[in-house]
Amino acid sequence: MDGGSIWSIVLTGLTLVVALGLAYRPLGDHIARIYTGERDLAVERGTYRLIGVDARSAQTWQAYLRSVLLFSFVSVVFVYALMRLQPLLPFALGLEAPSEALSFNTAVSFVTNTNWQSYSGETTLGYTVQFAALTVQNFVSAAVGIAIAMALVRGFAYRRSGVIGNFWVDLVRGTYRLLLPFSIVAALVLLAGGVIQNLNGFTDATTLAGAAQAIPGGPVASQEAIKLLGTNGGGFFNVNSAHPFENPTPWTNLFEIFLMLVIPFSLPRAFGRIVGDDRQGYTILGVMAAIFVASTALLTWAETVGAGTAPGLAGGAMEGKEVRFGIFGSTLFGSTSTLTSTGAVNSMHDSYTALGGMMPMINMMLGEVAPGGVGSGLYGMLILAVIAVFVGGLLIGRTPEYLGKKIGPREIKLASLYILVTPTLVLAGTALSFGVPAIRSDVETTSIWNPGVHGLSEVLYAFTSAANNNGSAFAGLTANTPWFNTALGVTMLLGRFLPIVFVLALAGALAAQDAVPATVGTLPTHRPQFAGLLAGVAVIVTALTYFPVLTLGPLAEGLTR
Repeated sequence: MDGGSIWSIVLTGLTLVVALGLAYRPLGDHIARIYTGERDLAVERGTYRLIGVDARSAQTWQAYLRSVLLFSFVSVVFVYALMRLQPLLPFALGLEAPSEALSFNTAVSFVTNTNWQSYSGETTLGYTVQFAALTVQNFVSAAVGIAIAMALVRGFAYRRSGVIGNFWVDLVRGTYRLLLPFSIVAALVLLAGGVIQNLNGFTDATTLAGAAQAIPGGPVASQEAIKLLGTNGGGFFNVNSAHPFENPTPWTNLFEIFLMLVIPFSLPRAFGRIVGDDRQGYTILGVMAAIFVASTALLTWAETVGAGTAPGLAGGAMEGKEVRFGIFGSTLFGSTSTLTSTGAVNSMHDSYTALGGMMPMINMMLGEVAPGGVGSGLYGMLILAVIAVFVGGLLIGRTPEYLGKKIGPREIKLASLYILVTPTLVLAGTALSFGVPAIRSDVETTSIWNPGVHGLSEVLYAFTSAANNNGSAFAGLTANTPWFNTALGVTMLLGRFLPIVFVLALAGALAAQDAVPATVGTLPTHRPQFAGLLAGVAVIVTALTYFPVLTLGPLAEGLTR
């Protein structure tokens, strides 16, 4: 790597850090006010009347959970119906209705904030489905994630309370006060950067070679903004943010990375404000940032020093990457996308080196907590903090406490169940794909383009992405088959809502407790020692769970080259 490349990396990194640093306090404070304020906007009051909600009525964790599940069930049915009825809708562009299995998979994908796409967006879905189904879910699925995080934060902040807030209020406020206004601003910036926004359908053109080509247009900037800001990830075009209509230039690439990170990295500030101790927020932020930097550095190193004649001549592994972004613009985007729950791509992860391709997979296996998706990253990190406090308590022989709340058997069981959900889904889905003869035969003949250990990596990546609600993929896997549409759809559902059950149950248990005064035996959770313990717990839990299967896939491939 030459000196110019190093300086470009440093300048890009510093620009991103400064931008996120400037947003941290004001945005975090704004989020805290959204979810703690008593006053409602006029549009919010109108929405409450429309859906029949008493905004002043707080809910128990069971009632909060029922509301989440009801809203999500109705959303899945609504999106599925629109997709199946596509030929009857305006702006269908003459496109047929997707199959039952693909419609189910897509509906579940967007409602769970996964945005896994087993289809080419520009040639499968018309504008009405893109607008009314997918873009709407980009807003509300992100708002659901933030609502769950705020419910858990209230669990730590409330004292002897039987309630954790009102889901419908959290949903409406998160959409109207945070996601919608910021998405409008982001869309305008993207428009200025060259991202398209139109309803032109397909434009016929003739290439330089004389061939006919249909160039798709569409409302891209508006969908791109919330796709990134809400860590959704579903692109209007099949190649996602590698397409020049979605991501035209290096500066729009950096802006899109900023959009993916700005809310997740600001949520620790809101957490600290609501629990009344800003230092707790800084500790969480520090752990998130450390893991993010380490992962990005490892991925960039793997792609820069990629072995082989072609990578050596190109100055790095350029296969599957856009030359307008280069290696660091691609690896920074890839790390951001998989350390959050976004899943958007501006390069093809399947074309990375074996060890480079392993890093996005590990990012998701960590639970996407550095900084994670909007809401899901914060509550995932707080679950790990509960585990870390418990481990620390065992080490010093003290009753574990976190933010004045005792971590007893019930709390640690709920946190443990949360940790076990996604590995179970990932490993079970991968095992079934290769362990059941009929399924394996179908997978190996119709889905896997690259046989051998890389084929295993493709399937492992798919289930890791689905269970963690990420949505990115190793593109060498054909997933639009009955098995993958169904299996990945079920995995996305369970990967989203089972953890939410345990988070809300934990929030209810914590909210019911009174505060425990700190003593000389209390483990300080705002110091660097605890931050190191928390980071260690996050990495060790992942290593112990996934290392065996990684040795069969990307590690085996990397060590044999």
